[in-house]
Amino acid sequence: MKLSKFMRPALMFSALAFFSAAASAQLKVGIDLSSTGPAAAIGITSKNAMLMWPKTIAGQQAEYIILDDGSDPGAAVRNIRKLITEDKVDVIVGPNITPAALAALDPVAEYQTPMITLIGSASVVEPQEGKKVWAFKMAQTDRAMADVMTRTMVNRNVKTVGFIGFADSYGDSWFNEFSKFAELRHIKVVASERFNRTDASVTGQILKLMSAKPDAVLIAGAGTPTVLPERTLIERGYKGAIYQTHGIATPEFIKLGGKDVEGTLFPTQPVVVARTLPSDHPSKKAALAFVDAYEAKYGKGSVTQFAGDAAGVYPRLEDAVGRALKAGQPGTVAFRVALRSELEHAHELVVPNGVVNTSATDHVGLDQRASVMGIIKNGQFTYLSQ
Repeated sequence: MKLSKFMRPALMFSALAFFSAAASAQLKVGIDLSSTGPAAAIGITSKNAMLMWPKTIAGQQAEYIILDDGSDPGAAVRNIRKLITEDKVDVIVGPNITPAALAALDPVAEYQTPMITLIGSASVVEPQEGKKVWAFKMAQTDRAMADVMTRTMVNRNVKTVGFIGFADSYGDSWFNEFSKFAELRHIKVVASERFNRTDASVTGQILKLMSAKPDAVLIAGAGTPTVLPERTLIERGYKGAIYQTHGIATPEFIKLGGKDVEGTLFPTQPVVVARTLPSDHPSKKAALAFVDAYEAKYGKGSVTQFAGDAAGVYPRLEDAVGRALKAGQPGTVAFRVALRSELEHAHELVVPNGVVNTSATDHVGLDQRASVMGIIKNGQFTYLSQ
């Protein structure tokens, strides 16, 4: 397997080095993240990982320009247009929320600039046609996560599930993917509710779910807003299993949820449970190297799946930029077009959250080696044996 140089701890540069790229940098990376707003817990850890990126990519001096969209899709589009038209970036990294990533397809396609997103939903890259050919994605798909989750449900004799998800494209994607695998594995969805990221109460929805008496409840959301429905279930006396999606894997979720989220089951990627992964997992070495470096800089227990996804962007670029340089220099359309093409040719590239094999029809490139189940145990995200 090919192991990126990024996985070598010696190449983990300080934040000072990150911002010291010269004004004449040949390669420009424009980054849009939700560092504030409801998705801040996701965006901040992604940004922290990016602050560890080396100051060169494939031997080219790199300049990283980071903008905050405040968890607002409209702001994300404005940021991306600015990065492309004013800052003349060669590639966009982000956004990290699904509505923003979908909205960003217009400017990246218009200006022929490849975009590597950090979202879970595959809707930004599937099907590979039209504007979507300019988009790539780091995180494992909701489809793959729903697959591993429903396998676990079957193993735990779950026959009926109540669903409550975000009232946006994230919730839509999860309901659609989960429903397909639930039907395949003879699990019945007995109730479905939605909530907004900014809601202060979900009591009505939870009471409706509980009245259906499901064996388990799936909460489909991301970040700290997902604590609210789980806490409400506990307060109302729900005794069944509670599942969440891979969007919860942040220290803030555990800190805010406390004892109410103990025992939560969730699909995730290798970084989140790196220290408890089986020794033969293909990404364990890369995941541990990143976790050790990240926690040395930001503190014990600070790593998240989103940080792991962001960390993986660097080896993806390192892998593709060297080949793209044969077609043109950074700052040109020829280079951006070539970079988009070369991002389709990753082969057995090990990143912290999996092993990447991309193609013209697959702009994610992750297989089941990037999908594991976790459980919150003693206030920690822990690998769950099947």
